[in-house]
Amino acid sequence: MYTPTLFSLSAGPRLPHRRGGAAATPMAFVRAVVQVYAQRGMDPGAALQAAQITPGEVAHEDARITAWQMEALCGAAMHELDDEALGWFERRLPWGSYGMLARASISAPHLGLALARWCRHHRLLADAITLSLSADGAGAAIAIAEHRPLGAGGSLREFCLVSVLRNIHGLACWFVDSRLPLRAVEFPFEAPVHASTYSLLFPGPVGFGAAQAAIHFDSSYLALPLARDEAALRQMLRRALPLTVLQYRHERLLSARVRQLLADDPATLQGATLLAERLNLSPRTLHRQLRQEGSSLQQLKNEVRLGQARQLLRHSDRPIKLVALAAGYANEKSFIRAFRGWTGMAPAQWRAQSRGGV
Repeated sequence: MYTPTLFSLSAGPRLPHRRGGAAATPMAFVRAVVQVYAQRGMDPGAALQAAQITPGEVAHEDARITAWQMEALCGAAMHELDDEALGWFERRLPWGSYGMLARASISAPHLGLALARWCRHHRLLADAITLSLSADGAGAAIAIAEHRPLGAGGSLREFCLVSVLRNIHGLACWFVDSRLPLRAVEFPFEAPVHASTYSLLFPGPVGFGAAQAAIHFDSSYLALPLARDEAALRQMLRRALPLTVLQYRHERLLSARVRQLLADDPATLQGATLLAERLNLSPRTLHRQLRQEGSSLQQLKNEVRLGQARQLLRHSDRPIKLVALAAGYANEKSFIRAFRGWTGMAPAQWRAQSRGGV
């Protein structure tokens, strides 16, 4: 079974060296786990020892721990407390609860239905929060409505909302085997002292003081087919933290985003630098990720130019020379040669055929 409290890795103030690389998880989340033990009259000593965290370090406000330590702590706590929600809700979620949600979603034909199932079925586990998936045009969002305090007196609110959103985002990436960039991440509380950690947990702009917790992303991802099956799910459930700790390095929709930018802004057809800037990538990363998708920048440029040329040839009476210039070619001769390579015929011949001529 996997840990639903999920945290990323980055540099930060760290405890003495332990497994797991750089320390980025704030000690506030460790104290939240310790608090649950106290509320249930139990000793967190064994769980802290499993994560190599001393009681003295728990009180260190600025300390950070590694993802490995957080995984070890939460794994031990979930077993001892028999609660995968770690005290967030009025009733415990027995070991395997979140795995049940994943199994109920894995058979969906596309990500949109998988996420909708996850949100709907989460209500069967807990009624303190409701997750909802919405899509409006190019944007989609997963939001959390709160119906009662999370933890005693709402003391676990931040820990719960961060964990639930981080969990469903990481699982969504795993479902489709793709990075899922976030347009925005929102939380309904003021920025905590460790707010800088949030940019490491969520790949997108993070804001505080919102109406409710939510992640926003491109709705095109909802149509992606799931890239995993039941066998892959069983393997993942044995230890799932790495799927959220390690950011996905390729994006299955990158080619589509590049194609759209090339079509919307002719200036991006001139080279990779401006295009990469618009995508918040380096030119080298842009080329590498396109190769991983089996595409290339030149191929996408050719596709966009061909599409523009076809539209002009079919729906306008512009001379071939002006069509060539509009499609980004320096002269008519090079355009005719390229167009013939794409379609097997000269532009004038293609125009006549597309309009019902010979």
